[in-house]
Amino acid sequence: MFGDLFEEDYSSMSNDHYGKGKKLKTKALEPPAPREFTNLSGIRNQGGTCYLNSLLQTLHFTPEFREALFSLGPEELGSLEDKDKPDAKVRIIPLQLQRLFAQLLLLDQEAASTADLTDSFGWTSDEEMRQHDVQELNRILFSALETSLVGTSGHDLINRLYHGTIVNQIVCKECKNVSEKQEDFLDLTVAVRNVSGLEDALWNMYVEEEVFDYDNLYHCGTCDRLVKAAKSELDDLEYMYDLFSVIIHKGGCYGGHYHVYIKDVDHLGNWQFQEDKSNPDVNLEDLQNEEEIDDPLMILKAVLLQEESNLISVDQLGQKLLKKIGISWNKKYRKQYGPLRKFLQLHSQIFLLSSDESTVSLLKDSSLQAESDIRRNDQQLLKTLTSEPPGLNDRPSCPHWFDINDSKVQPIKEKDIEQQFQGKESAYMLFYRKSQLQRPPEAQANPRYRVPCHLLNEMDAANIELQIQRAECDSTNNNFELRLHLGPHYHFFNGALHPVVSQTESMWDLTFDKRKTLGDLRQSIFQLLEFWEGDMVLSVAKFVPAGLHVYQTLDGDHLTLCEIEIADGEDIFVWNGVEVGGIQIPAGSDCEPLLLNVLHPATSSEEEQCQQLIDSPYVFPSNAEIGSVFTACAIPDGVILVNSAESVGEESWTTIPKEDLKKTFREQGLRNGSSLLIQSSNDGDSLLTKRGKWITSVNEVDWLQVKNLCQLDSEEEQVKISATLNTVVFDIRIKAIKELKLMKELAEDSCLRPIDRNGKLLCPVPDNYTLKEAELKMGSSLGLCPGKAPTSSQLFLFFAVGSDVQPGTEMEIIVEETISVRDCLKVMLEKSGLSGDAWHLRKMDWCYEAGEALCEEDAALKELMLSSGDTLLLIEGKLPPLGFLKVPIWWYQPRGPLHHWKSHQDQTNCTFSQGGVWRANSIQDAPSDVHAEVSLRYLGDVEISEDATLGELKSQAMTLPSFLEFSIPSPAFLRAWTVESRRPGRLLRVHCQRLREYKLGQRTEICLEPLQKEENLGPQHVLLRTQMRLPGKRAYALPVDLVWDTARGWTAGSLRHQVADFYSLPVEKIEIAKYLPEKFEWLPVPSWNQQITKRKKKKKQDNLQGAPYHLKDGDTIGIKNLLADDDDDFSTVRDDIGREKQKAFALGKNKSQEALRVRSGDVPSGAETPARPRGPEASLSIHVGSFR
Repeated sequence: MFGDLFEEDYSSMSNDHYGKGKKLKTKALEPPAPREFTNLSGIRNQGGTCYLNSLLQTLHFTPEFREALFSLGPEELGSLEDKDKPDAKVRIIPLQLQRLFAQLLLLDQEAASTADLTDSFGWTSDEEMRQHDVQELNRILFSALETSLVGTSGHDLINRLYHGTIVNQIVCKECKNVSEKQEDFLDLTVAVRNVSGLEDALWNMYVEEEVFDYDNLYHCGTCDRLVKAAKSELDDLEYMYDLFSVIIHKGGCYGGHYHVYIKDVDHLGNWQFQEDKSNPDVNLEDLQNEEEIDDPLMILKAVLLQEESNLISVDQLGQKLLKKIGISWNKKYRKQYGPLRKFLQLHSQIFLLSSDESTVSLLKDSSLQAESDIRRNDQQLLKTLTSEPPGLNDRPSCPHWFDINDSKVQPIKEKDIEQQFQGKESAYMLFYRKSQLQRPPEAQANPRYRVPCHLLNEMDAANIELQIQRAECDSTNNNFELRLHLGPHYHFFNGALHPVVSQTESMWDLTFDKRKTLGDLRQSIFQLLEFWEGDMVLSVAKFVPAGLHVYQTLDGDHLTLCEIEIADGEDIFVWNGVEVGGIQIPAGSDCEPLLLNVLHPATSSEEEQCQQLIDSPYVFPSNAEIGSVFTACAIPDGVILVNSAESVGEESWTTIPKEDLKKTFREQGLRNGSSLLIQSSNDGDSLLTKRGKWITSVNEVDWLQVKNLCQLDSEEEQVKISATLNTVVFDIRIKAIKELKLMKELAEDSCLRPIDRNGKLLCPVPDNYTLKEAELKMGSSLGLCPGKAPTSSQLFLFFAVGSDVQPGTEMEIIVEETISVRDCLKVMLEKSGLSGDAWHLRKMDWCYEAGEALCEEDAALKELMLSSGDTLLLIEGKLPPLGFLKVPIWWYQPRGPLHHWKSHQDQTNCTFSQGGVWRANSIQDAPSDVHAEVSLRYLGDVEISEDATLGELKSQAMTLPSFLEFSIPSPAFLRAWTVESRRPGRLLRVHCQRLREYKLGQRTEICLEPLQKEENLGPQHVLLRTQMRLPGKRAYALPVDLVWDTARGWTAGSLRHQVADFYSLPVEKIEIAKYLPEKFEWLPVPSWNQQITKRKKKKKQDNLQGAPYHLKDGDTIGIKNLLADDDDDFSTVRDDIGREKQKAFALGKNKSQEALRVRSGDVPSGAETPARPRGPEASLSIHVGSFR
């Protein structure tokens, strides 16, 4: 009915993943999280099912509905195990609803899944992603249940519980005759505009008397004429009703989200929550001194305590921290404590991260302790709102209400519900129960009440399995890997530690429980190393470019590894704490070795400096003076310059003042890979100018340009935001919104996306990254776009249909990184409006072409190392089975004397416009130029095992229907080439070699060339197309194949002798040249005498496999007979035309690009893209079988 009206609000998702190709550590699939403190279960959102979740929770918390459904046993409904049997009558919808309600009552998980239920509805993934109106769903679901329960004792379930009747009375004013009419209803729709409350709205629509008089008289059947009358509806005075469910809609007509407030009639949940944190004692402003501000534990605890739900997304935690103390986590704490998420992980005894690490809360004990610390032993944080145990107080004055928002369940006070009847978040659908309905005492706080035995047993077994899975997962999550480096296996030289033999023998991998103490770790290592004698010191070490360096010695055997902040994959150096191999080892970050590139003048044997620079690596401690470079390079004195350029390959040298030579390398800001230049004091910059380099001062760009791409009106289209490499992206985004004068709401629903030089929008940048982490350069352009960046567990992917993709035409999609290739393909097909199962995915390679196929359809995208920003291509055609190749076969007919192999229709000489033949139009005046574009005709696909031979591939190709028109005696009369850039590429030789050995890959295409006689080329043979130049003309004869035996070497002399023998000409009377078709040029191959007289490097240069010839199979060799033609020119008329066209094309391309830039005002195309049109409205339906 409403199509795609309502868009989900994913405000709780995290934005900390950015596609930079990082390799992530794969986690085992974790079991669902247990229920939170409310002891109630939410329902997971399938993408657009918030409206369904809200209605299902309401029905589940309706005791009369739930127990009526549970009263129907397998003898009436059937069994889910029999649903696939053809003759079985299984009422799947009520069975799945029973099972879902049992899970919500008894299964210890944070949120249940509705996947099985929606499958029973007959919904596809498209239905699960599309949103609908909850009232429409209520009517359709009730209708489906009525149909499903036909013929059972529950056939009248909906009618019995929800049926109502409106009685309309019309009383004649003259004869007093009463006419009554009854109307049935399941729900009532009321207009609430311009009324003071719901009672007034009901009165106006259903109770208020309507008078028929004057021009609107009533025809009375008794009086048999038009009379005055009054119409009214009967009041139901027998019952009073209590509100127990309010379904809330947040947003407008074209976007929003549903959640529900529900009264827990049976007190199944734990109605506890933290008191209102409006008490000023908890405010951060009251922290007593700067020491508390410097303690991140204290700050984070205080921020979390200010959250009423004690739950917040990690990104929001960072933003609230910024708001409270005026500086971001990255600026204040990251250098000392690392990233925010890592800090929360290392303090798992205080903070509880969700399984996907997107949200965080305080552990219960920690929250009590933190509250006590901050309030200075003030009142207890958690307070039960009733003195009696939860579930035993059913007084009307203390109802237990919960806010159920998909997976999250939170307690809410009754007074807070009144606020939801106004504004953007308002009540949409109300559910009532008769006030007189009483619940039996045994139902109070008893989730097992009236649940069928078979469901009780299923849930008990599932809970046991969950406990086992969580125990295993807990053990796995608390184990981490340590790399032990054994001191006796290392030696110290060149400023760092290096293995004596090999890295493998010097390092041991150890899996250890991070909850154990340092003493336990030391004892375990003692047991592993039976040979160890003396003291054992454990130190944290790290690999730096210079080698292994020892940083921090671990102390406190009573502390756990978490408390001393040992990370997963940490390198631990095991030694005596003093020396290694008799050499005292410097330890600590102050003396971290730096690997620097030092350029210094070379010295001659007479110790005189030469005008040549030597680039040598040197290792220095970070705390050494810069002047120590002179000693290391054995140079008495001079001037030191440092390369201050940011980008690799650029140079911008600045001189270090003499007084700064006493500074340390760290104080000067040098790091690994920095370059220093030493030159004599009186050299000036002569050495630099000899190397073509110069000294410049750096005028650093300190801003970024942000363009408004949110499709919102603004006074400014773009603004410049001042920033440094350490500025956080969130700060830039907020500043841009303010300076562009856009709505504040964009702060919660926007992101920044880099714009490349072609105007293409790249992957969104996470808010918590610095510009350096995001690899953004100063002066870059960013687009402020609607929508949030992908979370840490999601991937932002580009995709397109087909392999011929133009930059900027790709579509975009955000998917979970755990989604399989098969499911990702389905989502992309749906978004592209395509159907069918004959499609597969390929990753686009670096040259914007289709790369290798994603063959493992069940593998997760994360396992295949896909990252945000990657481009996938939807390619038509199913992938062959594993171990098989699907090879397109083409017929290749080179121009030459082999006319008798042509088909009767002579199709291979035609230009085929529908894709069956690739052929370029030939140039006139060049009838004999074989280096014109080749002609390939598509014959069909061959599916063949990789273990088959090349001969078997040819034999199978000969069975293709299109091949039958060619009269080929046997496979030996066929020559096989790979197809590269629509022309023959690599020649496949050796008839009996297996295809696997050729390493063809899934994208390989093969073209077959007919031969006049059988051919058996060996590895030393090279096939060349030779053409004799026609005397007196700028043209060549038809090509003739020449097989060159390179057993005697790839020399020019060997090739010249072979060509001369083939054409029966004296070797000194021929000239040969290789044709370069992409340049329309000929590259002469000089004779041996010419080669040796030029340089004394014959052995290196006289190899035609190397540069500049790179001779290979299929190359064209032009030959001139000097007896008949002494012209030095090898080119043809066609070459002249081709070069002119290339120049014209390059010039036109430059002009069109310049014109496009002027016309667009340098605004990327994304800025002009109109808003995505809303999809057509789609009806909502539930498919039910026939049970009549």
